[in-house]
Amino acid sequence: MTSPLISATELRGRLAEVTVLDVRYRTGGPAGLEEYAAGHVPGAAYVDLDRDLAAPPGHPDGRGGRHPLPEPDVFGAAMRRAGVAAGRPVVAYDDWGGQAAARGWWLLRHHGHGDVRVLDGGWRAWREAGGEVETGPVETAEGDFEPGPGSMPVVEAGGVLDVPALVDARAPERYRGEREPIDPVAGHIPGALNVPTGTNLAVDGRFRDPAQLRALYEAAGVPLDGTEVAVYCGSGVTAVHDLLALELVGVRAALYAGSWSDWISDPDRPVSRG
Repeated sequence: MTSPLISATELRGRLAEVTVLDVRYRTGGPAGLEEYAAGHVPGAAYVDLDRDLAAPPGHPDGRGGRHPLPEPDVFGAAMRRAGVAAGRPVVAYDDWGGQAAARGWWLLRHHGHGDVRVLDGGWRAWREAGGEVETGPVETAEGDFEPGPGSMPVVEAGGVLDVPALVDARAPERYRGEREPIDPVAGHIPGALNVPTGTNLAVDGRFRDPAQLRALYEAAGVPLDGTEVAVYCGSGVTAVHDLLALELVGVRAALYAGSWSDWISDPDRPVSRG
């Protein structure tokens, strides 16, 4: 299995042969275009997560969640604008521990691109490795990527409670229902196990090695023996960080894309706290 990660050192040596996507973003914060303009990996195209990697929330009651998956044709057009081509490797990065870049990685994989990786350590690692910095916009040649039907495993709200191992990727206090700064209802889906995305990373901001990740997930009660696993978060963005971590230990887990913001849109669905 090809690793879903690439080091800054390797990327420096391969810049001429890859398409780089800058996916800087923060939940609840402004888009990262200003940071991109101030400095980015040479040749990188900026990708707006809200516009390019998600559909607008379509229902006032929250059905579908805050970051629904984009329609394939909309996503494909955005990727072509960013220069993505079917036969050319893609590397995505951010300055948020890989949480936004992983969304781009997953969507491209989901729609059939066979060579997509996330820059391990992101923008910080690039700078620490002595990577060159380019400023201002980049004129990108149109790519030829055409999205295929979704191929990565997903689970919908109706099947979530039937998943043998469900992982909640949010911070522990949100999982326990002690604090909910974003969504109108606090708590978690009954039976979910908590593996916060931040625990996937070492102190240097890079992903832990596979042995450490395996121990982390097993300690949380997540079976890594072929049992079906699904992951959710608040809106389906940061959950993909756990999907990437699980991929590093050889587990292809499913995404509940609507996540907590979709789950609580139906008041009849059960909620657990603690």
